[in-house]
Amino acid sequence: MAIDFATILGLLLGFTLIMLAISVGGDVPAFLDLPSALIVIGGTFAITMVCFTLQEIWRTQKTLLKTMVFRLPDETGEARMMLELAQRARASGLLGIQKEIETLSDPFVRQGFRLAVDGVNPEAIEAVMRGDTESMLDRHQKSISVLRKAAEVAPAMGLVGTLIGLIQMLGNLSEPDKIGPAMAIALLTTLYGALLANLVFMPLAAKLERNSLSEYQLRRIYTVAVLSVVR
Repeated sequence: MAIDFATILGLLLGFTLIMLAISVGGDVPAFLDLPSALIVIGGTFAITMVCFTLQEIWRTQKTLLKTMVFRLPDETGEARMMLELAQRARASGLLGIQKEIETLSDPFVRQGFRLAVDGVNPEAIEAVMRGDTESMLDRHQKSISVLRKAAEVAPAMGLVGTLIGLIQMLGNLSEPDKIGPAMAIALLTTLYGALLANLVFMPLAAKLERNSLSEYQLRRIYTVAVLSVVR
């Protein structure tokens, strides 16, 4: 898989533009507040943990890293390569392309061809490959659900932080020096929640959903190619 710079560049560009707008219009340190970050980031993570298992959250982190770093192969190019491999198999047999099979980058199609070389019947090969694909889709769907839940929770935690800040502010009206920090928590938690939801979680969920569909299409191509060679 090639490196996908679009996701990383998009995230960096989004945060850079936000920071540039802040620095041009005001004081950057005024927008940095540890209690606000703890409320939003910590609260979002905690509530998401309540909704899912630790295994699902850990799997989401691994899937997310793969989504951010790697780009899937081009479907047209892979289909052309599978067609050429099938033509060579037709001319020289499965054993004749065994070395080429081991050079394939995708472990899914490699496993399918290995089963074919071992003489497994087409129905069993199809069942294995389809089952593996369904498991992949299920894993991706759970990861997408985790990200969407986090995007849903982050603004709510921002609202909770706003309420906390307002309560602190109203409770310290007699002490003017404490009104400013309380007001900062009230406003910055809403900002942090909106940024996390709309600049991080929702775009990553959309990217993962797109990549999942692309990988499904690739696996369909691989499955058809292996079965056509066997049959």
